[in-house]
Amino acid sequence: MLHIKQAKYTGDFKLWLSFNDGTSGEVDLFNKLSGSIFEPLKDENYFAKVAVDPELETIVWPNGADLAPEYLKQFLVAE
Repeated sequence: MLHIKQAKYTGDFKLWLSFNDGTSGEVDLFNKLSGSIFEPLKDENYFAKVAVDPELETIVWPNGADLAPEYLKQFLVAE
């Protein structure tokens, strides 16, 4: 299974992510988040509160929003 090991907000709704398969790079999530759970993330200051949940092994935000590693990897611009 694919998991996220590290995540860092880099600005402009972009995240640098490191996956357990050894890949890493940046994902741009601008205009890729829809649904009521993601509404708060349209505020860049709130979006920046991203963290890696050690149990889910993916990124999460304080309001409970999360994204599957497989979804994120499709937008990865590898280093």
